[in-house]
Amino acid sequence: MCFTYHRTIRLADTDGAGVVYFAHALSICHEAYEASLEVSGINLKDFFTHPSVAIPIVHANVDFFRPMFCGDQLEVSLFPHQITPNKFEVSYEIIVADVLVAKAVTRHVCIDLVSRNKRDLSAEMIQWLETNRQETKALERRKLREIL
Repeated sequence: MCFTYHRTIRLADTDGAGVVYFAHALSICHEAYEASLEVSGINLKDFFTHPSVAIPIVHANVDFFRPMFCGDQLEVSLFPHQITPNKFEVSYEIIVADVLVAKAVTRHVCIDLVSRNKRDLSAEMIQWLETNRQETKALERRKLREIL
């Protein structure tokens, strides 16, 4: 099954209108990304502290279908896939009470921290992508069987 992250919307996530502020939705998606890395065995402290490479987000977008409010219980599912040897994308689905309320995408590129040139993804990131790709394919096959 695809990786799913559970989270409660807090007051600090909302804006003056009482709904999730758009940038906080992307932050919540990034929390799900970090949690999926950790679950796959990647040490977050090593990954984010003084690495020789970085994997910055070079593109992000989010589409909202319904508002999210303080107290809502979220399920954030993520679906990463490799685009090139140094680039991958993560698609996110945010669900509240079995209703899809938002979708987001982040695109990441692996670079050398000193030269800022693109570098191939590490073996651990390739493994993370492969594991999630297989889980996503299995989920898609199950959904297709349900439709048929």
